Amino acid sequence: MRVQLTDLEGKWYIHYSDFPMWLKGDKLNPTFNYRYGKRGAVTGLHDEVVFTKNGKQKSIVGFDTPTDATNTSFVWRGKGLLSLVKSKWEILHLSSDKRWAIIHFEKTLFTPEGYDVISRDWHMDVTQQQEIHNKLKTIGINTQLARIQQ
Repeated sequence: MRVQLTDLEGKWYIHYSDFPMWLKGDKLNPTFNYRYGKRGAVTGLHDEVVFTKNGKQKSIVGFDTPTDATNTSFVWRGKGLLSLVKSKWEILHLSSDKRWAIIHFEKTLFTPEGYDVISRDWHMDVTQQQEIHNKLKTIGINTQLARIQQ
């Protein structure tokens, strides 16, 4: 699989995850928001994770640097106080219509290893959900992913 960075631009809704930050229930409507660009001389994705907490919109800003020519593996580095924090993640699957993806993130000092299922659509229909569950089985992800509250 090879991905163009511009294919990832825009808003992605997190629908399924095993990431504790989304499972606690105090952070709602999480989205990944990507914008193609540069950070210094490096081309990648400006990354803003947006969610609602206590009725207020919050965000975490960073930059995703591709680590290979396929643009499927990345190192995220935070901005501001989070500039010392980095995280490795990868796209395990991007649907042929580029409407949904399965991503894997590695363990860090602050977070466990895990998976997210993200979609361009706020609401996924039954067919799309079935495709996702089939793909999770096909690629061997047996971890129970929880539905994220939208």
